[in-house]
Amino acid sequence: MLQTVQSTRGMAVAPHSLAAQAAVSVLREGGNAIEAMIAAASTIAVVYPHMNGIGGDGFWTICSPDAPVVAIEACGPAAAQASRDYYGIRGCTSIPMRGPDSANTVAGTIGGWKEALAISEGWGGKIPLARLLEDAIFYAEDGIAVTASQRASTVNKLAELESLPGFAEMFLANGKPPAVGSRFRLPALARTLRALVEDGLDSFYRGPLAQRIAAGLKAVGSPVGLDDLAGYRARVRTPLVLQHSLGELYNMTPPTQGLVSLIILGILDRLDFRRHGPESAEYVHLVVEATKQAFSVRDRYITDPDHMEIDPQSCLERPFLDDLAGKIRLDAALPWGKGKGPGDTIWMGVIDEAGRAVSFIQSIYHEFGSGVLLPETGINWQNRGCSFSLDQVHLNALRPGKKPFHTLNPALARLHDGRTMVYGTMGGDGQPQTQAAIFTRYAVFGQGIQQAITAPRWLLGRTWGQESDTLKLESRFSPETLEALRALGHEVELLGAFDELVGHAGGLVRHASGVIEGGFDPRSDGGVAAY
Repeated sequence: MLQTVQSTRGMAVAPHSLAAQAAVSVLREGGNAIEAMIAAASTIAVVYPHMNGIGGDGFWTICSPDAPVVAIEACGPAAAQASRDYYGIRGCTSIPMRGPDSANTVAGTIGGWKEALAISEGWGGKIPLARLLEDAIFYAEDGIAVTASQRASTVNKLAELESLPGFAEMFLANGKPPAVGSRFRLPALARTLRALVEDGLDSFYRGPLAQRIAAGLKAVGSPVGLDDLAGYRARVRTPLVLQHSLGELYNMTPPTQGLVSLIILGILDRLDFRRHGPESAEYVHLVVEATKQAFSVRDRYITDPDHMEIDPQSCLERPFLDDLAGKIRLDAALPWGKGKGPGDTIWMGVIDEAGRAVSFIQSIYHEFGSGVLLPETGINWQNRGCSFSLDQVHLNALRPGKKPFHTLNPALARLHDGRTMVYGTMGGDGQPQTQAAIFTRYAVFGQGIQQAITAPRWLLGRTWGQESDTLKLESRFSPETLEALRALGHEVELLGAFDELVGHAGGLVRHASGVIEGGFDPRSDGGVAAY
């Protein structure tokens, strides 16, 4: 059994071990949690390229002792040309999920790095950008070993991606998916990372690099143009907060489903699930039913915050949560609608010696995003905008300048006993469900953080790589649990023992004593690095 890693100075967790090591190497040199996360974020964009990249979006939840928790919204809006008419002329009744027309939003993640470093400067951060991107540039130039996850994603999605601009040149070896363990280089991306060092992160949106990016987007047929890039800036936000019996729980504001994660935990805080075991049918049933209630709020309200009808924080107040908790039946599964779909993402966490903590998520949406590669810059552009609807009365109707709905949400908790916790996962509909499992198993049932992450998980709805809306459980659940859930009316589907479909999770906790503990997901290629 994997053991929880413990340390006293600094720790990082990531779904690829090289990203966690990149973060800790910066901590060792006196860097803070944000600087370490930039090192991890740039590295993971290279070593896990099917899961994320600098052509996507990112979100941050950040805390420092004795200071308010802050968040960064680094998601780009729809291009000025991306309108219903634009797709109508092309004969589309919905936005394509792949190809140039799915690459219809600005990539916000580099803007998020820039805002995060501005906060870091306020902490006294001094590590040069060249050092923060050093590992990423090295791996892009020198090469990485292809993981089983990258190989599997390439094989599974080859038919729909191999004909798209630039995909074969970048992600295939002699026209075939690269073998596990083979050397994989990204020289064009390395040049782009060097340009960010030389010209600054803002050059991604305003400068020579932006001009090269815009030219590449135009050449492949994307509606995103230079003016769209120039008009973009990430935003610092006040995160949502849930007053939980164990402490204050934070998550990202809309257009993400951070509200969903907090609603689930708020409902569970009102239910008597503690007397059931953390792998029992009763526990899983209650979390799933709380998820259904939270999804109903998501599907009714969550969109670009500039277009929302309600204050999302009001959904975390006592009367609202009491009402949702009252709708849950202990003896039967309630019906629900369809999920929001897959999420190709990475989550990472860092805690430094001073107790500053970062919960971070970076995504290009589906595996390989739009599948469109910009050859000169080596950027794989996201397809987040395919989540827009062309139905103009839909909650997430496409409009130029509007932000798309995001499944992404980086979680952070400050518990009453002085512990600070960062945790999260990739995986579409599964993100808030896995967050609920990790938090309750760790903070309520008292499991170690590694045990809480390793334990068998479930997924209601869809995630990356598949489309069914069943309740999926890993096969390590007991037959009695599976049968009890079926008896309650759940449509149960069995997964592998450690199945990647339930996501790549992770978590770090700093105790009041200064001891830090961390766990990573054995379903990933990840690891915890510490010193």
